[in-house]
Amino acid sequence: MGDAGEGLIDAESRIQERMEDLSRERLQGRAARIKNPEEVRALESLRLARTELEGQLTATSHERRRAQIGQALEEVDRRISAAMGPGPATPSPKKR
Repeated sequence: MGDAGEGLIDAESRIQERMEDLSRERLQGRAARIKNPEEVRALESLRLARTELEGQLTATSHERRRAQIGQALEEVDRRISAAMGPGPATPSPKKR
């Protein structure tokens, strides 16, 4: 019965090692997706600014102020697009 107990302990240790490997791989995958924390913070800040401007737009009735907020929203959208960079759906310009 001693051999069976050792086999069970070996199997449990292999399972534990595999679980640790999977956990480590998951953490590395998340770290690879976040390239630059400063860029992530900037993008989140722009998204929050956009949300705030949308709230102001719905609460404002004065047309000139609404136009200003609309222009600010366009600028924030432009900056968000620039911060996200070209995605896979955006074809890069061909060089001649």
